[in-house]
Amino acid sequence: MSLSAVIVDDEQLARDELAYLLKDIGDVEVVAQGKNGVEAVNLIREHSPDLVFLDVQMPGLDGFGVIKKLLDKKIPLPKIVFATAFDQYAVKAFEVNAVDYLLKPFDRKRVAQSLQKAREKIEVAGASSDKFEAVMRMLESQKPQTSKILLKAAGRLFLINQKDICFASIEDGVITVVTSGASGMEGQSNCRTLEELLDSLDPNLFWRAHRSFLVNINRIKEVVPWFKSSYQLRMDDKKQTEIPVSRAQTKRLRELFGL
Repeated sequence: MSLSAVIVDDEQLARDELAYLLKDIGDVEVVAQGKNGVEAVNLIREHSPDLVFLDVQMPGLDGFGVIKKLLDKKIPLPKIVFATAFDQYAVKAFEVNAVDYLLKPFDRKRVAQSLQKAREKIEVAGASSDKFEAVMRMLESQKPQTSKILLKAAGRLFLINQKDICFASIEDGVITVVTSGASGMEGQSNCRTLEELLDSLDPNLFWRAHRSFLVNINRIKEVVPWFKSSYQLRMDDKKQTEIPVSRAQTKRLRELFGL
């Protein structure tokens, strides 16, 4: 039985290596390749592959975020083989939940074993969504709540704690992240969309107040009434930036602060 497969990895060399091994092993057609999580979701929706080789560590929407997005969008799940360079806790989670994984660098024998497991699972009737939801719950419970965000500023790369982020905005495809307080900084994220950035942030802390702005709820200094029953948010950054709340999000604002 020939399998259709999609490879998603942010490293070109890793994609090339895996595609070469799959071609060498045979009976697998790589129908598409992607370099990030957003492309992964679109390619899976477009091609409905039997199997996806999915990198765990990708900037923005990572491998776990891809699974969550597929579940949220009700896209039928293919069989997933995760690829990881470390994350031993994740490897254990995959084992107990019967989700296969590959450690980098890839090994031909191990790739062949993954293909065999995939064939066996495909032949067994029944959806795998329940298992993936169990994986997601386990991973979310173990995910460190202090995960940091990479910012580029003045030719340097900084790691910023999520709680220190005040807000993020997008203009002409560039995402700017501003941190809080009088000594705050401003830098660019390597994410391509605010949706992608939001997927890597704590959903209990961050809110999409406007299509062009993400805000840290704990860094809102003042809610300013605006014209026609709308509001602006004055933020806790050194410029005390005012951010509009879209009409669609006004109800959410009222819920957050009991307005």
